[in-house]
Amino acid sequence: MLADSILEGLNPEQRRAVETTEGPLLVLAGAGSGKTRVLTSRIAYLIGACGIPAESILGVTFTNKAAGEMRERVEKLLGPSAGGLWLSTFHSMCVRILRRDIGALERARGFVIYDDADSLGICKQVLKRHRLDPRQYDPKKLRWRIDEWKNQGLLPAAAAAQASDIDDELSAELYGTYQRLLFDANALDFGDLLLQTVELFKRAPQVLAHYQRRWQYILVDEYQDTNRVQYDLVRLLGDAHGNLCVVGDPDQSVYAWRGADIRNILDFEKDYPRAKSIKLERNYRSTQPILSGATAVVQNNLGRKKKNMFTEREGGDLIHFFEAQDEREEASFVIGHILHGTRNEDKSLGDYAILYRTNSQSRAFEEELLKYDLPYTVVGGVRFYERAEIKDILCYLRLLVNPDDAQALARIVNKPARGIGKTTLDRAYELSAEREISLRAALAAFASEGAAKRTANKIREFLDMMNDLERFAERPVDEAISETLERSGYMKALVSEDNPDAEVRIDNLRELVSSAEDFHSVNAEVQDEDRTELELYLDQVALISDLDNYEHKPQSVSLMTAHSAKGLEYATVFLVGMEEGVFPHASSSYDEERLEEERRLCYVGMTRAMEKLFMTCARERRRFGSHSYQSPSRFLREVPEELMQVQSSAARGRSPRRERPVRRSREDRLDRTYTQESYDEGDGVRPGMRVRHSVFGVGSIEAVVGDGLNQKLKIKFDRAGIKTVMVRYANLEPA
Repeated sequence: MLADSILEGLNPEQRRAVETTEGPLLVLAGAGSGKTRVLTSRIAYLIGACGIPAESILGVTFTNKAAGEMRERVEKLLGPSAGGLWLSTFHSMCVRILRRDIGALERARGFVIYDDADSLGICKQVLKRHRLDPRQYDPKKLRWRIDEWKNQGLLPAAAAAQASDIDDELSAELYGTYQRLLFDANALDFGDLLLQTVELFKRAPQVLAHYQRRWQYILVDEYQDTNRVQYDLVRLLGDAHGNLCVVGDPDQSVYAWRGADIRNILDFEKDYPRAKSIKLERNYRSTQPILSGATAVVQNNLGRKKKNMFTEREGGDLIHFFEAQDEREEASFVIGHILHGTRNEDKSLGDYAILYRTNSQSRAFEEELLKYDLPYTVVGGVRFYERAEIKDILCYLRLLVNPDDAQALARIVNKPARGIGKTTLDRAYELSAEREISLRAALAAFASEGAAKRTANKIREFLDMMNDLERFAERPVDEAISETLERSGYMKALVSEDNPDAEVRIDNLRELVSSAEDFHSVNAEVQDEDRTELELYLDQVALISDLDNYEHKPQSVSLMTAHSAKGLEYATVFLVGMEEGVFPHASSSYDEERLEEERRLCYVGMTRAMEKLFMTCARERRRFGSHSYQSPSRFLREVPEELMQVQSSAARGRSPRRERPVRRSREDRLDRTYTQESYDEGDGVRPGMRVRHSVFGVGSIEAVVGDGLNQKLKIKFDRAGIKTVMVRYANLEPA
């Protein structure tokens, strides 16, 4: 029987989650409890055992990679009968819906998707139109505020209605201008993909009814990471039939900074009174000491649902805690253990991951890895599609499908250099605003009306070239890229540079062509009446995330933030920088909700480890040219003493491979605080630098007064105003 084969190997709780097919269902899936298997088995059970057509099922998760893995598992269980199943991310789902139905919002289907850099460019144009000095009104802050409103489901009018002060009123007005510029460019940013889909469903009930009829069963992965707009999307789609299954873990909700609302999962049973709840508490990943230690930490949070996680694995090492003198010794300790494991314990480099709170912490570990010539991968670095030369060519392609794309035009109008400089572009922007026309039309108008003859000729040559290239918009995407590289002169310009950097960029562009060839071979037979192959390709590129690009390399150490590690697992994990002001982050220390999220992030980091977990801290770190003395993280004190093996360097400079167990009690080690006893003079701090203070938040240094131990800084904080602080006590860090 197909049903028996689908259910084979599931534990009793997993089986209940698969067989409970009707009505709302909350599956609380603890770390390493097999939630992906439950989701894929549930989909297979609906199709193979219950006879539900695959096209009547919608599965939503947060990365394309996760969606692809789920699809592969379902197809392995069912074969061809899985055809028609929608498994995608929220953003990919919304793009497909908008490509088909955005006309109901009086928008064109050929919109382009703006990334963060494009959105920031729009914010800068908004400030110009309102004659606001970007040095006084930060465009990054505006972009963040707009994104926050969109995550909450607020369009400009609603944002203005909720404004509580003059700053909010101005920001809401700027938000309105931002949306008008997006409309004029026929563009949507990432927040719009979700928000405009909700607007579509609200303003066009017939469109919503179509998708409600289509999707009779909805499954949502990582529900704890949904924001308000995603909550609204799920609610609108599921209200017609109520067959909604959400899977998640409140203890792993770590994305409040990008709009995730933990209340969505905590209040699920209030939102859906008929809901059933099933807990997956059996862990298949970690040893019991690791699992118990992580659970002991997260149990200190109030905003959670109780779970009793356990594993049937026997034994396991205690959690190792090491306190180093400084970050250099911390890195030496970590890399020393990796070297020992690969040389003496038959371990591979891919068995190890180094997790930290912020990307800036990777430097010391990278230097130590380079010292021993050990391969490593930094997850969350510059993505392939964000490299300058790749984005340049993608902007050319965007213009082929949407000539009104102002950000793409501004980026490539003088790449390669063709005599159309900043002054010309600024004049085109002015004409665009004055006449309410596209930037491309304004550029053409400037060539006809006001530009010098030489400049006018250059503009016309560029526009003629782009018009000529537009005929490749309907051709295979690899052909479009190859023609763009040749006709634009971009590849020729790089070849003429004849230097190593240019060679790397040329190789990257060749890789881009290869990726397009692969895309064409996979999608050559795909029929999509709403999108050309080039539009499909640009949509896919725009929606790729860091984790979609991540491939585990068996002979490479992985370095990443704890946020990036979510969903991954390693035999040995080093959770480093466990100090107050670092982890938990300084910005969270005085806010209970943010502190609880930091604790959840610590739980996520700890539960990535399967066999061994090391937690390290340093007595001091060098910041802004000064020695900042550190206190061990409060999270370390929350790990039961019997689960932790405490080690420390006996003296500064001692090799970490000759550590001795600490004789003092664990509480003595972890409760000790440090005072600022010394300060190195230096030019690390300077006026204009953006810094973060644990109490006052982010601000800009306006003046540096004095030197040495008595050096003071006058800082204008974004929210707290102007404050004067002493460097040696302020514990500042770069913002």
